[in-house]
Amino acid sequence: MIIAGVESMHQCCFVFALGYLTVCQITRVYIFDYGQYSADFSGPMMIITQKITSLAFEIHDGMFRKDEELTPSQRGLAVRRMPSLLEYVSYTCNFMGILAGPLCSYKDYITFIEGRPSHMSQSSENGKEEPQRERADPSPNAAVTEKLLVCGLSLLFHLTISNMLPVEYNIDEHFQATASWPAKATYLYVSLLAARPKYYFAWTLADAINNAAGFGFRGYDRNGVARWDLISNLRIQQIEMSTSFKMFLDNWNIQTALWLKRVCYERATFSPTTQTFFLSAIWHGVYPGYYLTFLTGVLMTLAARAVRSNFRHYFIEPPQLKLFYDIITWAATQITISYTVVPFVLLSIKPSFTFYSSWYYCLHICSILVLLLLPVKKSPRGKSTQENVPLSWAKKFDERENSLGQNSFSTTNNVCNQNQDAASRHSSLTQ
Repeated sequence: MIIAGVESMHQCCFVFALGYLTVCQITRVYIFDYGQYSADFSGPMMIITQKITSLAFEIHDGMFRKDEELTPSQRGLAVRRMPSLLEYVSYTCNFMGILAGPLCSYKDYITFIEGRPSHMSQSSENGKEEPQRERADPSPNAAVTEKLLVCGLSLLFHLTISNMLPVEYNIDEHFQATASWPAKATYLYVSLLAARPKYYFAWTLADAINNAAGFGFRGYDRNGVARWDLISNLRIQQIEMSTSFKMFLDNWNIQTALWLKRVCYERATFSPTTQTFFLSAIWHGVYPGYYLTFLTGVLMTLAARAVRSNFRHYFIEPPQLKLFYDIITWAATQITISYTVVPFVLLSIKPSFTFYSSWYYCLHICSILVLLLLPVKKSPRGKSTQENVPLSWAKKFDERENSLGQNSFSTTNNVCNQNQDAASRHSSLTQ
């Protein structure tokens, strides 16, 4: 990082860290234990890779680029001085997040370590910041207890129900030959639903560990309730009740989505959606199933945007029509997500193609037809909305949802994004 200099450190760190992680992943998969989920060094390496690359980009933004070249979120996260060795090692290897994260910004972490107040502003209903009166830091006990309860229930569900509904049964020859289409769709959804609690357990436990250490406090909501969701990685209720592909991805692995936005999507010069999904696949590992899932995800994301932008406005009123629309889109979203992530669970090429073949690649074909047939709306800059609107993983809830306190951006992102209008959000992606 020091040898490369601030002008190119982000590129050098990105290539070296991701390359080293890939070597580790190849070693684990093809030499030691193919197909086995084991607690080895590659998991912590994934988190450290995120932190190293994030910090390198933040230092580059703060010490090399001009302020007018930065987006508001980049300006808020920019690091204006080179960290000391102690600060660097503390950020990348602290005990709270070394095993399962979650990722946090360097500024948020240093603010916590130095004991400085960081959550002294809050958005009002008109989008402007309102200073909060200073209060003593609340106890995290209630938040930690609640999250540990979620961990316990998730673990119990995983150890009991999940084993009864294996994803592999979707490619069982007898099941494929005898099951009706409604039965196949139902089991696909239920089996992938049963596969999620292990992620709920790991990410919620990681969040609780940070909260127990005092990290993760994000101020008070308008009712005076303490919010311990600064680095939360998921929102279970929103995931399970998602009515769009975007809504699901907005609430799943949130901190990794922010990392993908900051180091790839905002800086991509062409096809940011494809580049971001491809980076996500590389970061996850070298199993072929990962690449099938994320390449399928590109199609599904673009098609879902096209459908939503062309049809959703017809179903806003009356409430009964919107309820009908929500039910239909919930079912479609859950099936689409399940269809997309099956290779992620199966890992290998052959079973993944066996599954897609049993479904006749129907959702792939539908997505391609949607992209070919539906009109693509143009932005003011003349680019299609499918490439110009922010990636759903990177775009958190809108202003209305921010006011409800469901957003998980870091403090610096909140301050920046509250003052960003639609035009600046579009133009920032074309850097």
